[in-house]
Amino acid sequence: MRPLTEEETNTFFEKLSKYIGENIKLLIDRQDGSYCFRLHKDRVYYMSEEQLKIGSSAAGESLLSIGSCFGKFTKSGKFHLHVTALDYLAPYAKHKVWLKPSAEQQFLYGHHIMKSGLGRLTEDTEQYQGVIVYNMNDLPLGFGVAAKSTQACRNCDPMTIVVFHQADTGQYIRDEDTLT
Repeated sequence: MRPLTEEETNTFFEKLSKYIGENIKLLIDRQDGSYCFRLHKDRVYYMSEEQLKIGSSAAGESLLSIGSCFGKFTKSGKFHLHVTALDYLAPYAKHKVWLKPSAEQQFLYGHHIMKSGLGRLTEDTEQYQGVIVYNMNDLPLGFGVAAKSTQACRNCDPMTIVVFHQADTGQYIRDEDTLT
């Protein structure tokens, strides 16, 4: 387990800023203590300083995970955000999408969001902007990327894809064996 390099930190924070913008600093400097990000086996973990002290005493080979996994770096150096980061990203989200009850199940099965399933969308959402997906009861279901801007969504066909699926809470069941 080690701190992220400068290049890894830039790649990681670029991905996070698509979803929560400038609120990244609120993840690190919290009122309940100091938190940090650490890399272990190509995965980025979010943990408190206390957890870091406990985890650093264990041998690297025997440590499976510690803290919450935010995602992993691919072999090409790109960062993929995991659904396990949803609970930490949702309170700080800048752009949100609310689904109609009829579209929730399709999203949780891994499908993109069509305009017909869109309940609400925050204003000023740009195309290819990261969005957090909620149901109408404000329960975070997952996240994705806006395929259309807010303005373009108002005038598009009901069968047009408006949000590309990236991760959802249904992955806990679908990918139970491989998700760490």
